[in-house]
Amino acid sequence: MVKCGEVYWVNLDPTFGTEIKKTRPALIVSPDDLNDALPRVIIAPLTSKGQSLGCRPEIVFNNRPSRLLLDQIRSVDKRRLLEKMGEIEIKLWHSTLLEMFE
Repeated sequence: MVKCGEVYWVNLDPTFGTEIKKTRPALIVSPDDLNDALPRVIIAPLTSKGQSLGCRPEIVFNNRPSRLLLDQIRSVDKRRLLEKMGEIEIKLWHSTLLEMFE
């Protein structure tokens, strides 16, 4: 069972244009009731690079500074999920995600 706040390696290819590419860590941002019921989840990729923006909270994940790319959220089939890497506390990113949709 995939849970909100967990981080997985996710295969994001193929992509188009400026969408974030390759296999990379991504945070599950979809709520658990959707994660249970649907064959897909909503994810936000993580990167150690990229431009600093208000919609990209800076966090430390697995002892590395990272940015959570909330401007790149997307729905992916669960078959794109590979290995679970860990979790990120909801308090570090949820309020920023909600602010984006106000």
